[in-house]
Amino acid sequence: MAMKHARMTVYTGAMLALGLMTLLSALLGNILTKIIPRVYTYYASSVLFGLFGLKMLREGWQMDNSDASDEYDEANEELKESDEKDKNLETAGEEDKNPTRKFVSMFRKYMSPVFLQAFVLTFLAEWGDRSQISTIILGARENMLGTVLGGTLGHGLCTGLAVIGGRMISQRISVRTVTLVGAFVFLFFAFSAFFIGPDAY
Repeated sequence: MAMKHARMTVYTGAMLALGLMTLLSALLGNILTKIIPRVYTYYASSVLFGLFGLKMLREGWQMDNSDASDEYDEANEELKESDEKDKNLETAGEEDKNPTRKFVSMFRKYMSPVFLQAFVLTFLAEWGDRSQISTIILGARENMLGTVLGGTLGHGLCTGLAVIGGRMISQRISVRTVTLVGAFVFLFFAFSAFFIGPDAY
């Protein structure tokens, strides 16, 4: 999107979605510790981190260099579909009584369509993926404020790099390398449970 539209608008929409997702995920994790005793959520989170790490390690070893271009092409296809839907909404006319279309057209009067598209696409793309589940786990396991601030800062840096030079960066750093580094980070958090108990926080 940042290659076609104003970068700051795309960045702001994506960061609002990521910040909201991070806050909701950390809150959910924190609420879980009120229902389930902390010792159980702590060790369950360590098991999940281990599973994520092993899954990413397997994905990283099986990955080849063409996966980065495949992911780029897939994202481009999703943007084209979203643009077509936007055009269909614009040509639908005022006589359309569909409440969803009324809501969208009312929202567009006050907000940039590019901002809304960046927000919605990012929010839906991130919902239910590893970063959200990891944030829920960290919210249950660590300090909630630290989780929200750290998660939002991390998303901000990654999104900023993607908006500024995503295509250039993806050509210099392979998806395989990023996946393998992520796998080792997840495994590090999983094994840390053997050395740092739930009462240390």
